[in-house]
Amino acid sequence: MKSTSSLSLIAGAVALAAVTGFAVLNEPSGGSTAEARTAVRLPVERTSLLCPAPGLSDLSETAYTAFTPSGTSGGSAAAGTAELLSSAKDGGTKADDKSGKSDDKDKKDKEEKGKKDKPVVSLKEPGKPATGEASGADSPALIGTATGRLAPGWTAQQTTTIEAGDGRGLLGISCTAPDTDFWFPAASTAKSREDYVHLTNPDDTAAVADIELYGPDGSLKSDVGEGITVPAGSGVRVLISTLTSKAADDVTVHVTTRTGRVGAAVRTADDKTGSDWLTASAEPAGTLVLPGIPADATSVRLVAFAPGDDDADLDLKLLGKSGAVTPAGHEELHVKSHMTAGMDLKDITRGEAGSLMLVPSEKDKATPVVAALRVVRGKGDGQEVAYIPATGPVGARATVADNRSKGSVLSLTAPGAAATVKVTASAGSGGGTPVSKTYKIAAGTTTAVTPPVPKGLKGTYALTVETQSGGPVHAARTLTEKVDGIQMFTVQTLPDDRGTVEVPTARQDLSVLDD
Repeated sequence: MKSTSSLSLIAGAVALAAVTGFAVLNEPSGGSTAEARTAVRLPVERTSLLCPAPGLSDLSETAYTAFTPSGTSGGSAAAGTAELLSSAKDGGTKADDKSGKSDDKDKKDKEEKGKKDKPVVSLKEPGKPATGEASGADSPALIGTATGRLAPGWTAQQTTTIEAGDGRGLLGISCTAPDTDFWFPAASTAKSREDYVHLTNPDDTAAVADIELYGPDGSLKSDVGEGITVPAGSGVRVLISTLTSKAADDVTVHVTTRTGRVGAAVRTADDKTGSDWLTASAEPAGTLVLPGIPADATSVRLVAFAPGDDDADLDLKLLGKSGAVTPAGHEELHVKSHMTAGMDLKDITRGEAGSLMLVPSEKDKATPVVAALRVVRGKGDGQEVAYIPATGPVGARATVADNRSKGSVLSLTAPGAAATVKVTASAGSGGGTPVSKTYKIAAGTTTAVTPPVPKGLKGTYALTVETQSGGPVHAARTLTEKVDGIQMFTVQTLPDDRGTVEVPTARQDLSVLDD
């Protein structure tokens, strides 16, 4: 007789995968061949997102937009919720607090006793964005959860405008999922920079994180970057220049957790070029794509890091409108093991939007690396900065929120085979009718387009990119806003939203249950 516990195990694994996006079901050793394996893709039924504390300036204004695409049912859930809530505790630490731990006991006690705030953003239905806002330097990090039919593909955008000061700029970030391992090339401990690592803990127990720094000569030793406690339901920020005495223009930040999980992002600020968010690079890989370099970029700097024991030799390819070219004078980059390498690509795009692809110089030696671009537009006092990390393809579907009637550019890159994608502009947060448009991207090219705008748009809208045919497509959205004569901008990449997950199932021969 076969116990019904086998059926329960299988059902439990399916449910787990629908919630977490991951499940492994092993065949019992010596098991019956009566079970035949199949696989099915199911929508996730619970998704978490974390938005870092938006800034350190009293002059900041922050807009939040949350969105779930239409057309994917959350499994058996008939309804669901999707809310972004203020973290239970203040989102910051003192700028000189090297450990990232608050020593303000009275404030901590008050926060512990505080009541949960109402949602900053509450999404009611798929297909229509919901918005919220915050202002000032004291705005906390946000912790969000979506369930049921609102979970598959749920995304949230945090966009902050700071009109003046060293931190000025248009700072944009797609709120991140919690994890245990993050790589951030293109950070800095230079005197002209003020870069913070933001850590947000969504869970009911404290997380413990480590921050490692790597410069051009290797590891930047630091004891105070170890064992940083991130209290339950809270966020902390750590000024990375306080973790080391070494000033370096190009630094790779590695965040890991010993216990628990966090959302992590780096907020950069520069004396001349303003500030923006640096999000994590895609996982280390031999080939990387960094999409969406603006046509009018005046300065582009590539920063790469090889986390393994082998050096990496990389060829650079610029994928433009007409195809792939090797940038003259910037043909290759050598990255030593555990050392950060930087290369100034200057105005590499020369008036034509493009994407950068890094490929192994030797096909049989694909050393994994992580990478990011620091992109500057404008000159003199009108300079503005944004960051483009290496990112994965859009896959089945990817979404970016907070698009406006003007100022959005969508970059679509096909690094291998030609591809076709469908781009859908959602309804507006205040009204409007969705519209879709299909784009064909030739092999080895980047297509930069002004995306479709919903008919009768009121408010902001989301863009969803779906692969229809062909090879993988990488995408990025550039958002531009003119403030006091300065073209402020920010770039968000569009990786696969992982709204569905492949779950192993089993076809049972119920006759084996008979006594």
